[in-house]
Amino acid sequence: MVQTPSRQYRRTGNQDDVLTKLAARPGSALTGRTGVPGDKSISHRALMIGALAVGRSRIEGLLEAEDVLCTAAALRALGAHVEKAGADWIVDGVGVGGLTSPEDIVDLGNSGTAARLLLGLMATHDLKAHITGDHSLRSRPMNRVIEPLSQFGAVFDARDGGRMPLVVQGAAEPIPVEYDVPVPSAQVKSSVLFAGLNTPGITTVTEREATRDHTENMLKAFGADLDVQTATDGGRRISVRGYAELTARDVVVPGDPSSAAFPGVAALMVPGSEVVIENIGINPLRAGLFDTLRDMGADLDIANLRDASGEPVADITFRHGPLSGADIPAARAPSMIDEYPIAAMAAAVATGETRFRGL
Repeated sequence: MVQTPSRQYRRTGNQDDVLTKLAARPGSALTGRTGVPGDKSISHRALMIGALAVGRSRIEGLLEAEDVLCTAAALRALGAHVEKAGADWIVDGVGVGGLTSPEDIVDLGNSGTAARLLLGLMATHDLKAHITGDHSLRSRPMNRVIEPLSQFGAVFDARDGGRMPLVVQGAAEPIPVEYDVPVPSAQVKSSVLFAGLNTPGITTVTEREATRDHTENMLKAFGADLDVQTATDGGRRISVRGYAELTARDVVVPGDPSSAAFPGVAALMVPGSEVVIENIGINPLRAGLFDTLRDMGADLDIANLRDASGEPVADITFRHGPLSGADIPAARAPSMIDEYPIAAMAAAVATGETRFRGL
């Protein structure tokens, strides 16, 4: 349906009130090929790992959102050369161990991802940095990463609960850590792995259930000495050997699957529609929505499957067709946690009951 606003005016005393009417009419079929913005999680990691690599990395499709730009600015402050070059981004890395103390306060805006991951990078470099953010970020506790990073030898001076602004003094002689993540968190896991890159010996992280593995995938793509073991209960043990040289490379950031969900589901709902969305990341730990739509009978074609810096990427065709209610298991929740609202829209036009478990 397309909503067309129109305006009418009503005089009330000496003021004119604007009344808005919304007229709804059927929309036409959606057809064509399109892309979606780059994945934010992978954009952060491409910049950070590129900054620790030796040589020049070129990043295509970087999401130029405020959070990611805060990461780019922070890495410049830490000594890496990061700049936009046409449609791409260039990172001249300083190598593992090459980060230096920033001359000014590092402001990370509203990016919790940047804060937690960058603290991991800084924790095992012999540097001192003052870190802050906006009001929202300053209200968020960082103890979940401060606790394991302190085990490497880093020292933190923060407000109650590990809140910003804070000062981090990286360990001059870090020691390797074995850390069991108490609550599943890809950010905590990544922060510890980043700290392990500049630590002698082997740093190990154990998680009770698999979380997003973009950090592991990209570290492997850049040449890190990384080992991942999966237990029979779904937990994982990830080990990284410190001081391994990372080699710069070109990175193509996959399209964000959350962003692809909206035009994709719209095509499923509007009669006569057929939309191809190119270069979508289909990492199994992020692609739960596509499995859910298939369970509902959606007409999806996944083609041109390929690898992009360790991430599975494909072009997906979404065609209009009947949808049926389905019982979505709780185990799928982590892989579609951001997509439940759009999944609910698909369920609203499906025949029968759809049940989302585990929320």
